[in-house]
Amino acid sequence: MSRKHSGLLFAAAALAIVLVSITASAGASGRGNGELVKQAAQGLLRPATITITTKGKTVAKQAPFFSDATIDTAEDALVGSQDERLEGADATADVADSGFPNIGQGEGTLGCSRRDRGGDNHGEHGHNQGGGNVRVNQDCTFRRQAEEDVTYNPVNVDNIVGGQNDSRVGYNQCGIDWSLDNGKHWGDLLPPFRQRTNHPELMGPTADNPNNNTIAGGPGTGHTYDAGSDPASAVDSQGRAYFSCVVFDVASNASGLYVTQSPQGADGSFYFNIPDIPNKRFMVVEDNSLLVFHDKNMIAADRYASSPNHDNVYVTWTVFKFDPTCRGGTPDIPGFCESPIFGSMSTDHGVTWSTPEEISGSVPGLCQFGDFFTGKPADVNDCNFDQGSYSVTLPNGDLEVIFNNTNTPTIDGQQLGVHCHPSGSSTAGTAHFNCAPPVKVGDDVVVGEPLCDFGRGPEECIPGPFIRTNDFPRITKDNTQNNHLYAVWQDYRNGEFDIQLSQSLDGGVTWHEVGTVNPDSGLDHYMPATDQSPSAGDRNGASYYRSERVANESAPGSAFTGGSVFGLCGPNNTVPAGADSCAGVGQGNSDYALAGGTGDRTPYDFRVVSPVFPPPDGAQAGFNGDYSGLTINRGDQAHPFWSDTRNADPFTPANGVVHDEDIFTDSVSLPNGKGKHDRGRPGH
Repeated sequence: MSRKHSGLLFAAAALAIVLVSITASAGASGRGNGELVKQAAQGLLRPATITITTKGKTVAKQAPFFSDATIDTAEDALVGSQDERLEGADATADVADSGFPNIGQGEGTLGCSRRDRGGDNHGEHGHNQGGGNVRVNQDCTFRRQAEEDVTYNPVNVDNIVGGQNDSRVGYNQCGIDWSLDNGKHWGDLLPPFRQRTNHPELMGPTADNPNNNTIAGGPGTGHTYDAGSDPASAVDSQGRAYFSCVVFDVASNASGLYVTQSPQGADGSFYFNIPDIPNKRFMVVEDNSLLVFHDKNMIAADRYASSPNHDNVYVTWTVFKFDPTCRGGTPDIPGFCESPIFGSMSTDHGVTWSTPEEISGSVPGLCQFGDFFTGKPADVNDCNFDQGSYSVTLPNGDLEVIFNNTNTPTIDGQQLGVHCHPSGSSTAGTAHFNCAPPVKVGDDVVVGEPLCDFGRGPEECIPGPFIRTNDFPRITKDNTQNNHLYAVWQDYRNGEFDIQLSQSLDGGVTWHEVGTVNPDSGLDHYMPATDQSPSAGDRNGASYYRSERVANESAPGSAFTGGSVFGLCGPNNTVPAGADSCAGVGQGNSDYALAGGTGDRTPYDFRVVSPVFPPPDGAQAGFNGDYSGLTINRGDQAHPFWSDTRNADPFTPANGVVHDEDIFTDSVSLPNGKGKHDRGRPGH
């Protein structure tokens, strides 16, 4: 989810705070049915905005908001509506471990394999030039795949599983990917949630499941979910794979979150169906309320056989809360209250999920103004303006969760982390995260970040390819043998988007920043992923996009954050109303890079792993996902996971795009050593 200008802009007590607008509400209609995500996609529902005046300068900033992927999904869905009900799987299906020694999957790649390595821009520039790239999604459509997560199976390291946002069937879903031969060939599928109907009134405690898997409740819509977004993958110590996705409606306020299981031996090629009501199996949370929306989930599985919590599965996500009593709210149009991070856990391999609990915490001095929208003095130090959580399990059974937060007294935000000691049983209803108060992972410097207008007002963006972006953090997820953790994120401290690195040597109890990952300048570097090598010595990797910058990209002048505002260029390069410039906007090329180094010795050396590719265009313009992926499964062999537009659509303009967005990966030796400051454009 990426509507980052992620945090509210607050001033310290001495600064004048002037409320300009509170528009994160139920919707413009004033009716109770709201349809939050639909109105957000139409630009009728926007983030709450606060303006402060400090040192004679007035600056405004947004509250956290629904992710880019969710909004983009809703925009796609507005072309029509889904009202069909797909009758579903047997709710009593046995998901006990029966072992699946062979279900017939093979290593051959199916579907349009000639698009694997080629493309219009293949081989023009770059060290790797995409020569070893493999196309992951196997469909033959020219519909967008973007926003990726990936990991590997510790029982069989050649088994890699992942997923992405996937529009092949029209409405966006969360596509699933799997490889049996270390990424050489791939199979894929769409998620098995599609017969699930929304009924939060049946998600409360029962005799068989004492957990309360709804937050605001509400009467169910009685029909299946329109769309899905925010894919995430994990594998436990015995080789079970897990896949999670948020699901929602466009024409109602139904939203939810599921985590389903691929059993032992299936290797991610098959996942259990999400049963229809009244069964809660595999469902984490479900609501149909104007007061709650679920967004931006990520999962982790305890993959350490010696851990006291081995095979536990954890999911964290953002819960957007609205209420008539919050600032600017009315009985018909509730006001935005907060967006804390929630967590739920499963101790029975994803079948039952604990009652969702807020884990983002409260710390005096670290977090401020938590009461700004709620008006409750007790909330003042809550760290409750959050987005973009990510988690990792530790060998001793603990869990570390990091997220982006903006409860700060300055323009800039921060990355926070909570260290948790999970306990209890989800089947018994006693499971809890037991998280310590949050600590600071690093600063999120947003001053000067450029903004683009995609039709809903200014949003954080990369102007060159004209895509939305965010500063959400990512954490090493697979190979933490010594409790050393690394977190990466993008920010604007160097006057361009660069990748920052923070290190923890005690499993996330304390953190310290160690510098900028990328050695090159003159480009924008963004949407990073990170992982550690299973080899000794704190070998660490970070992968990320690089894009050409446009003239005056960081020039001052916007009353919004201090950076320039860019709009979509019109005929003859005309400048849209409110934009400072549009020369070069939507025309910058990009590539994808893999950096590698040791511990805190930044910057890291890097290599380009993709060909140069053009911006997303046509019906796919403005979006290349909210995140990318990386896993390192043997020695220093890395598998970056990204989306690019190298493949042209032969049916343009009838199909709505010129360049398709596909998922690619590679098997690449992790670079090592200190990076050198050179390479001035993608491919160099």
